[in-house]
Amino acid sequence: MDTTTASASKRPPSKFELRFQSLFHSGKALIFPCDEHGSVFLDMLSERARENYLFARAVIGHEYATPVVLASD
Repeated sequence: MDTTTASASKRPPSKFELRFQSLFHSGKALIFPCDEHGSVFLDMLSERARENYLFARAVIGHEYATPVVLASD
């Protein structure tokens, strides 16, 4: 799961999402657009989404499970 910074205009709409499931609340998860490898394009995220993504990565195993890549609907 690499984080890639790229221009939003150079990336097509994401067909995948990276899901961080809460370890304590079954209905709570943080979900971010990514590529098929789980790379999140930070430049495409809002400031708040970017902060949430960095937080989720920092607390894997404490607050959130290891993220999984899923095909988006």
